[in-house]
Amino acid sequence: MGDVFKALADSTRRTILDELTDRNGQTLFEICARLATKHGLGSSRQAISQHLDVLEAAGLVETRREGRYKFHYINTTPLEPIVERWLGKREPT
Repeated sequence: MGDVFKALADSTRRTILDELTDRNGQTLFEICARLATKHGLGSSRQAISQHLDVLEAAGLVETRREGRYKFHYINTTPLEPIVERWLGKREPT
């Protein structure tokens, strides 16, 4: 769970997840372009790639290669234990 919190702690990584939620299955080039045009983020491709690596290590992003292209997909499964831990145990007030 710690990796998930670390990954979500950065606003750029949260924005990347937002973009993958809007349009899943993007390449690094597409993600960089959308971050620049929609959010005004001028991060380098290398910086975005490093953010994607952190998200992938936390299990929040999965990748699939097709030829020379690598597509990135959001994976919400690592968020389920977090939601269950704090939101699933609601007691009536």
